[in-house]
Amino acid sequence: MMNIYVVRHCKAGGQESSAPLTDLGLQEANKLSEFLLSKNIDFIISSPYERAHRTIAPLAEKLEIDIVFDNRLTERILSNKNNPEWRSMLKNTYDNLDLCYDGGESSMTAMSRAISVIDEVLSKEFKNIVLVSHGNLISLILKHYDDRFGFKEWESFTNPDVYLLSFTQTPPNISRIWRD
Repeated sequence: MMNIYVVRHCKAGGQESSAPLTDLGLQEANKLSEFLLSKNIDFIISSPYERAHRTIAPLAEKLEIDIVFDNRLTERILSNKNNPEWRSMLKNTYDNLDLCYDGGESSMTAMSRAISVIDEVLSKEFKNIVLVSHGNLISLILKHYDDRFGFKEWESFTNPDVYLLSFTQTPPNISRIWRD
């Protein structure tokens, strides 16, 4: 059996790749570390974005485990243009997984790159993995395994948030385990 703890980053001071965690985000990262400490984590993989790897750094330090960075875990880019209607645009991409806006990435493309990371990790000898990423990409990972995940579920995510994927069966059992 393999468990993957899919973690959405803590509160950050922006959306750019270098956006740091807020003071509250740093506190949450420590709280998250305590929450995951007893889970026998043996591998940590993260988006290279500052807010993602800083979220899991306290746990990595306590466990003396290196964080492996993977660019395939960066947030999905909806469009290369700022649009005040971005929420409705995002909602549309859950209904049509192949919909792609200018300079953006379709849900299917983003989902495929994220699932390729999980497939690689599943082929290794690890038992309890932490995977840290971003809200939209995480919702697409969950949608891959359970089509009921969509825009409404994305809206309910918190910063941080943790979902457990238990690979004792196919598809894996999915449970939200973070309760703030």
